[in-house]
Amino acid sequence: MKAAFYTLGCKVNQYESQAMAQTLEKHGFIITDHSEDADVYVINSCTVTAESDRKTRQAVRRFKKQHPESVVVLTGCMTQAFPEYGEKLDEADIVIGNKSNRFLHDYIMQYINGSGRIFAVDMHKTGDDFAGDTITSFRERTRANVKIEDGCNRFCSYCIIPYARGRVRSKPLDELKNEIAELEKNGFSEIVLVGINLSAYGLGTDKNIVDAVKVAASFDGIKRVRLGSLEPDHITDEIIDGLAQIPEFCPQFHISLQSGCDTTLKRMNRHYDSAEYYSLCKKLRASFEDTTITTDVMVGFPGETAENFKASMDFVKKVGFEKVHVFPYSIRPGTPAAKMPDQIEKCEKEKRAAAMTMAADEIRNKFLNNQIGRILEVLAEEYHEGFVQGYTSNYTPVRIPCESEIHGIIKAEITAVDGDFCIGKVI
Repeated sequence: MKAAFYTLGCKVNQYESQAMAQTLEKHGFIITDHSEDADVYVINSCTVTAESDRKTRQAVRRFKKQHPESVVVLTGCMTQAFPEYGEKLDEADIVIGNKSNRFLHDYIMQYINGSGRIFAVDMHKTGDDFAGDTITSFRERTRANVKIEDGCNRFCSYCIIPYARGRVRSKPLDELKNEIAELEKNGFSEIVLVGINLSAYGLGTDKNIVDAVKVAASFDGIKRVRLGSLEPDHITDEIIDGLAQIPEFCPQFHISLQSGCDTTLKRMNRHYDSAEYYSLCKKLRASFEDTTITTDVMVGFPGETAENFKASMDFVKKVGFEKVHVFPYSIRPGTPAAKMPDQIEKCEKEKRAAAMTMAADEIRNKFLNNQIGRILEVLAEEYHEGFVQGYTSNYTPVRIPCESEIHGIIKAEITAVDGDFCIGKVI
C-alpha cells in the first residue's frame, strides 16, 4: 500500500509527519509524494490561525474529491484543539489528534478492515509523558529536525496551542542520544532541535536546553546544531554562557517578539517587556560572533492603536532583526483575546502587516548586502538548475553557481544578492 503526507505548520509537525511515515514504512507501506496516487492520504494540520484551519479543511476535501477510493486521515493540532471541526469534516475517514499519531497504523488497518468512519481524539492531560516515535531520516538530506519538547504552559491571551499540545514535557536525553546516533549513521550533519516551547526543555528536572545541545553536538559526524523558536524570558545568562561553549552550536536565534509595544505585550500576557527583550539581544550579539536574530511579529492585536503599532515598528527597527515573520492577529475561539473589545478590522490589519513587512524587508536586504565580500562556510544541501544551495552557520541562505553537485561544508565568497539569497563562489 502507498501512503502520502500533507503537512501544514511548524517544524514540529514536519518531524511528526516523518515519524508517522517511518512507522508506516515499518509495516510495509510505501511512502510517496502527496501529488501522486496513494491508498492513504494523511493531512497533518496546524491551527495557529484561522487561515491554517481553512487550508486544512481545503486539503481534506481536495484529497477526498481527487481520490474518493483512498483513505483520508486528518490529524494534528486543529483536531486536537477543536475536535468538533474534525468531526464535521465528513470527507475525513479517520480523525485523530496529535496525541494519537503513534497509533496511526492501527487506525488505518481498523478502517480498511471495515470499522467505518473513525473519530478518536484523545485529549491531553496534565502529567502526560513525552511520547512519540523517533526518526532515523528526514526529507532534507543534510539537516534533520528533531523534536525534543512538546506542550506549553504560557497561555498567551491569543494562543490556542496550549490546548492543542498540552503541558510542557521533554524527551529524555538517552532517547535523544540514540536518535541522533541513527541520524549521524544515515549521513546527516546538521541537527535542528525543535519544540512547541523549546526553551522550556527540561522543565521540572535538573536539565535544560544546553544539555540537549551538548548531546546532539557530541557526535563526530554532527557538524552543526541549531535551535528552533525560543521564548525570550527563558534565555538566561546561564543558558547563553553554556551555549557559547559549544563549538558546533549555530549562532542563529529565532526569538518570539510578537510586539515591540509594552502595552500590547501586557494584553497578550507575554512575560517580558521591550527593554528586557532588547537587553537579551545585546547580550546575544556580544556573546556570539556573527549572530543573527530573527523573530515573529503580530500586528492588529485587539486594542492595538496606531501609536501602539508605531511603537512596535520602531522597536523592530531598533533591534535590526535579520529577518521578521509578520502576520496579522487571528481570532482563536476559546482564548481571552477572542473576547477582547476593540477588535481591529481586517483591512487595517492587512495594512499594518504590509507596512511592518516593508520595514523588516529593508533591514533584511541591508543585512544580505553587508555579506558581499565575506568568505563564509556554507553547508551544501541541494543542487538544481546550475546552483548549489545551502545555509551558513547563522542561517544566511546562499546559492553558488556550479556545474555539478557539491556535498558538505564549503567555503564561499559572497559576490552578490539576488532576492532573499546571497550569491557566492567557491573558494
